[in-house]
Amino acid sequence: MAEVLVLGAGSVAPPLVRYLLEQPDVNVTVASRTVSKAERIIDGHPRGTPLSLNVKDEGQLEELISKHDVAVSLIPYTYHVTVAKFCIKHGKHMVTTSYVSDEMKALDGEAKAAGVVILNEIGLDPGIDHMSAMQVIDDVQAKGGKVVSFRSTTGALPSHEANTNPMGYKFSWAPRGVLLASKNNASWLQDGRQIDIPGEQLFENYTVQDVPGVGSFENYPNRDSVPYKEIYGLKDAQTVYRGTFRMTGWCETLRKIVALGWLSEDRLEGCKTYGDVTRKLIGAGPDEDLTAAAAGFLNLEMYATTIKRLNWLGLFSDKPLPEDRDNPLDYLNVISLEKMEIGKNDRDMIVMFHEFGAEYPDGRKERITSTFVDYGIVGGDTSIARTVGLPAAIGVKMVINHKITEPGVHIPVTKNIFGPVMAELEAIGIKFIERRE
Repeated sequence: MAEVLVLGAGSVAPPLVRYLLEQPDVNVTVASRTVSKAERIIDGHPRGTPLSLNVKDEGQLEELISKHDVAVSLIPYTYHVTVAKFCIKHGKHMVTTSYVSDEMKALDGEAKAAGVVILNEIGLDPGIDHMSAMQVIDDVQAKGGKVVSFRSTTGALPSHEANTNPMGYKFSWAPRGVLLASKNNASWLQDGRQIDIPGEQLFENYTVQDVPGVGSFENYPNRDSVPYKEIYGLKDAQTVYRGTFRMTGWCETLRKIVALGWLSEDRLEGCKTYGDVTRKLIGAGPDEDLTAAAAGFLNLEMYATTIKRLNWLGLFSDKPLPEDRDNPLDYLNVISLEKMEIGKNDRDMIVMFHEFGAEYPDGRKERITSTFVDYGIVGGDTSIARTVGLPAAIGVKMVINHKITEPGVHIPVTKNIFGPVMAELEAIGIKFIERRE
């Protein structure tokens, strides 16, 4: 009987845990700060055990890891390296859905020496994006072709009928990560030239892209795409780009929120309302009309759509600030979730769109697109929970069943991993539509 430890009971945990409990020879322990969340996920299953865990208690964490065969880390990424070190120490395997950090990469040698598999980036983005792209790249190369251009973009969005606020976005988790992404630098390859964009200019560098049959979205660059030329084996590619989809209007609005200073994590004193914070950030006088002052500060007309969005969000309002926060970013996190939380009758939507340019030895050129659209289930799992949790669960099963045996720090870009995972995802309805022209 395999013993699996799931660390964390957040929104992506339920489909992962249910999948693992459906396997006949797996016991699952779900450890969470709030044990009631773990209890709800397990729902009385005889092979499930809920536990209370403070991840800062490293003694308790290490003891738990030592008693299980695989640890699935769904807790904040800052703890992943600690979990990995305990897994290596005790000869246990590990699965995460998060990006591989430099600190995690540095553990590769120790993991290999200990015979431990540490499988990262096996969720949606990162995860399904890697695996679905590699399927096409592998197919082109198997036919003797080469990929000369690669673009891949993913968006986790409200479905069109649930897009009922002027920001065009809804949160099924804390907004902080999405807001902080507004500070990320971005780099990509375009026609053989590397383009580098500093974080403060991120939202100035977007395009509007139509995804056939789905809609038109803003597409802005997602972090550093350049390493994927090597990671994906794209030695002939002149363009390598990974992006993020948002509904139209998002990029300009977020750019202006950054310009106002609302992403500052510096302690701010003397403010009682959200309007007070904006007034202080832009240096507006106490008798000035705040909306007009903000519009002037941002070089926008009073009637600009962005000003109306910021007003709707409450950044010019008399709404009291939460007493347990002390900086603009945390204040913004609170009001964003209040105003933009996904409702119980809302569906979320995942849109993933790959574009490949391929060339073959006979001179033939081919444009390939691979499109994935998925919707959450009203009253059930969100799409993002399914598309993050299920690939990780399949990865755990493969580790347990010795289908992934090579020790070390991995992401799912080798055929022995992406082939079986994508085949099983397709069997349960997570399927791409491919077009070639």
